[in-house]
Amino acid sequence: MACRANMGIVWLCATAMFVPGAASFAAGNEPVRPEVAVDFPVASAVRVAGDLKQTRFVLDLDKKIDLRAFLLSDPYRVVIDTPQVSFRLAPKAGEAGRGLIKAFRYGLVMPGGSRIVFDLAGPAKIGKAYVLDAANGQPSRLVVELEAVDRAAFNRLLARSSSPEPAKDTGPSGPVADAPGSTGAEDGRLVVVIDPGHGGLDNGTQASTGESEKDLVLAFGTALRDRIEQGGKFRVVMTRTDDTFIPLAERVRVARNNGASLFVSIHADALPRHEGDARGATIYTLSDRASDREAERLAEAENKADAIGGVDLTEEPTEVADILIDLARRETRTFSNRFARLLMGEMKTSARMHKHPLKSAGFRVLKAPDVPSVLVELGYVSNNADLRQMASEEWRSRTVRSVAKAIEAFLAKRVVSAAPVD
Repeated sequence: MACRANMGIVWLCATAMFVPGAASFAAGNEPVRPEVAVDFPVASAVRVAGDLKQTRFVLDLDKKIDLRAFLLSDPYRVVIDTPQVSFRLAPKAGEAGRGLIKAFRYGLVMPGGSRIVFDLAGPAKIGKAYVLDAANGQPSRLVVELEAVDRAAFNRLLARSSSPEPAKDTGPSGPVADAPGSTGAEDGRLVVVIDPGHGGLDNGTQASTGESEKDLVLAFGTALRDRIEQGGKFRVVMTRTDDTFIPLAERVRVARNNGASLFVSIHADALPRHEGDARGATIYTLSDRASDREAERLAEAENKADAIGGVDLTEEPTEVADILIDLARRETRTFSNRFARLLMGEMKTSARMHKHPLKSAGFRVLKAPDVPSVLVELGYVSNNADLRQMASEEWRSRTVRSVAKAIEAFLAKRVVSAAPVD
């Protein structure tokens, strides 16, 4: 079915049912589409109408749901939180908006909760936000009406609004292992936290052939967890086990709440076309000053992930402020650097490494003061050879073995050093 504009309304439609970023990749790079949970409300079409003075957003649903709408600044955004929704929209729905909505993103923000984020063309207020019952042959519809205001009025509205609360779990989502904040069994084993980057409405980098960073790194992180758990010596906690958005500060809290002895964040980089080509894995540790311009660029890009999810970065909790103060703890950085060197030695036996494989920058996700932490870029999705490898089950299995070996060797030394002396 072709999409068309009619009566000033942009219609976004598709005959194929597609959940953005939800495909995983088996051997041979063939996308495997997951089954959509039939218990969740289904969003089937979306349209945006209006101009820079007034804009209306309409989302068709198969059942009525609750919503919560609020404003965020720097940049101007509107966030809509709902119970979990299965989005069956066109693959590029949201990339181009209309009127006050420049673009919008949508997806799972936590088990049981979905989020829609509007990027605004300028300051605006939420005139109305409501959900209509199905009637007269029309489906249930989520409607958001926006009205342009000046910056001063926007700031007054923002000041009066309360801090946003996350969407509540109002529907079945199935068991979620190692959810953020869970403490797991107290069995005395050292804990390693594996953090597959991005997730939910934050795709991360995207290959020209359609593969998303969030899917590639989740597949790698899950395989790494399974490999370590086979040995039974250490307990593994995942920051996410499905296509869920987790704020950066929450990923840090997962490590601290679980008393982790090691935090490993998994990512895949991409270079803009005008910056040439690069390939190979890179291992990053935290520093106040980036080791080179590429490390600084990557840290800035990764640190913007919360803005994608609609998180207000100006309202950091006290715990994060305390973390920033405690960053000078030398012991944690020493252990992080030690593990990074050990990991590089193991990975170079199974994976191609970047020409400068050890780098440092100010990644927010590495800022737990008492947990040795590294961020591993498996390769570049902008490089065809790296992309083929990251989507390859054989490469993944081989590289997972080397990463697991480094983790086990590092934690084994910590067990020995912590053992009581008779």
